Amino acid sequence: QVQLVESGGGLVQAGGSLRLSCAASGIIFSINTLGWYRQAAGKQRELVASITSSGRTNYADSLKGRFTISRDNGKNTVYLQMNSLKPEDTAVYYCGADPPFGAGYSNGGMQYWGKGTLVIVSS
Repeated sequence: QVQLVESGGGLVQAGGSLRLSCAASGIIFSINTLGWYRQAAGKQRELVASITSSGRTNYADSLKGRFTISRDNGKNTVYLQMNSLKPEDTAVYYCGADPPFGAGYSNGGMQYWGKGTLVIVSS
């Protein structure tokens, strides 16, 4: 059974930092592309960042320079370091995993999804 469990969300003041973690089980972690997405109230889920099995990263243009995605294959964990947070970063943040030839293209970008962790940035 595949499980992705996010942690690290919470309430932070504007300008602060948070580090999200996502622990995976039930998959061959090292071969998966991993991603962080977010969904703000009333908006569609959007890509924040992704990282391939070879370590190639991709970021939403608006977040480059503030957010950093990384992975630790030994711990089956993917991280999202978020700096200089803004109130508009408030959202539920979801972790996803997509294996090679996975069904991510038909499932919102990732074959497997976590349940999300809430980040609230106060002004």
